Amino acid sequence: MPRRKRIVKREVPADPKYGSLQVASFINGLLRRGKRSIAERMFYGAFDLIEKKAKSDPLDVFSKAMKNVAPVVEVKSRRVGGATYQVPVEVSPSRRQALAIRWLISYSKSRGEKTMAEKLAGELIAAAKGEGSSVKKRDETHKMAEANRAFAHFRW
Repeated sequence: MPRRKRIVKREVPADPKYGSLQVASFINGLLRRGKRSIAERMFYGAFDLIEKKAKSDPLDVFSKAMKNVAPVVEVKSRRVGGATYQVPVEVSPSRRQALAIRWLISYSKSRGEKTMAEKLAGELIAAAKGEGSSVKKRDETHKMAEANRAFAHFRW
């Protein structure tokens, strides 16, 4: 963390197809080695599959999945005296979105389907329903924060 200046957040230009900042951030999360066209192909392919499987608007499914996966509280390690405590803290909106994107992508990769578009579509549909590994991760994070609520007074 810098000591002098605040870090200026760069604005992500909106997604050309849907005009959504959230979609653009998700595609940036999918990006590997600067291959944007491949990331877009995977994401839009997943949206096509969602439209076929769920028979509903893929943008609604995506936003619902993001909302279901985004954590509200998390724990951070805080050293007090000689002991390290897991202190529950609220998650800022930008970090909440970043964690949701990261979890959705990582748990999509570990699914059993053949292509990444199929894996992503499956995980997004499951997350929108409140199921799936990424929602489970969010619940574990919340349980951890709830269990360590006694150390909330160490918050900084």
